[in-house]
Amino acid sequence: MTWDALQSAALDALGHTRYRVQMPGQVLPEHPLVDPLLHAAGLHRDADGALALMRSLGPLDALRAPTAKRALWPRLRRLRAHGG
Repeated sequence: MTWDALQSAALDALGHTRYRVQMPGQVLPEHPLVDPLLHAAGLHRDADGALALMRSLGPLDALRAPTAKRALWPRLRRLRAHGG
């Protein structure tokens, strides 16, 4: 579950802990490129857009090709500029 800003502020004010519910199939792949890609996009592992970004990239091993890298970096820069 994702909390919006108002819900987060209300829960914090009440002293409640917000938990993120991890649904089956929403686990980031164990791959050496995951963390560097998330960092380049300005995201962290538990960010809302992290899983969506990883799914949109397709097979991560394919990103090692020069043409894939050239196409990837402008996209990551846009994500970083807009806060993920």
